[in-house]
Amino acid sequence: MEKRSFYNRFINEYLGKAYATICGIFIIVCTLAVIFFIASNGIKTFTQNHYSIADFLFSSKWDIDDKKYGSLVYIAGSTFVSIGAVIIATPLAVCLAVFMNMISPRFGERILQPAMELFVGIPSVVYGWIGLTVLIPNIKKVFGGYGFGLLAGILVLSVMILPTITSVSSDAIKTIPKDYLEASYGLGATRWQTIKKVIIPASLTGISTGVVLGMSRAFGEALAVQMVIGNTVQIPKGLLSATSTLTSAITMDMGNTADGDPLKNVLWSMAFLLLIVSFLFILIIRFISKRREIR
Repeated sequence: MEKRSFYNRFINEYLGKAYATICGIFIIVCTLAVIFFIASNGIKTFTQNHYSIADFLFSSKWDIDDKKYGSLVYIAGSTFVSIGAVIIATPLAVCLAVFMNMISPRFGERILQPAMELFVGIPSVVYGWIGLTVLIPNIKKVFGGYGFGLLAGILVLSVMILPTITSVSSDAIKTIPKDYLEASYGLGATRWQTIKKVIIPASLTGISTGVVLGMSRAFGEALAVQMVIGNTVQIPKGLLSATSTLTSAITMDMGNTADGDPLKNVLWSMAFLLLIVSFLFILIIRFISKRREIR
């Protein structure tokens, strides 16, 4: 019995601990390897090709023949489409989260929550195809032009990030202590007053986390935006103007370049820039989480 007990303890404790430790180390090694690989290729634009960092970030001149690789157009396109999608999706997501938890929890649990999970599982190419076949013709019919542009990219992305912001906001509302609600109702507040004065302020840090997560996904989305945004190297002058994003440029041009080509090094620099932006979003989320713990 003692041998069997020692064997079970060895299997359940020591072997399990060793396996978990190995998995943790493996994840760390993979993460560091990805960072090193992207960074080592991304800095070649500035070390081998001697291209200026300022010109890369702040110049809008993109001419492959003249070896001008200003990425401001792509940075501006990614920024505008991400911010626009968040502006549209955030109010809808917060309203859905409030409705699911405070107004009709049963309907939210049975209908809305499965619908949000279904939206998350839809591939990006499906969103892009729907935008291409449904959204673009309607934009063209209503506003004129070709239909491709910043507006189409914003609308497609807003639908894609809506489930993310809704889920995180809903989880934040669920963590609000019931004492807050009982105190509000006890003071004579109505349900809408409670939502406005208690629910939203108390869950604001969680909602902010959802917004940052949604913007992070929007900034890194490639295929769906690429199909509807027009892919033109120009800073958009309005919502109907065609433009391009960092991810679109990388996916379209990376396969057409050879090793050692300055253009390929620039594309790696764009990927490195996206990695840095992702790290910034992670730091923002951690900062918001720490503030939530302090409160």
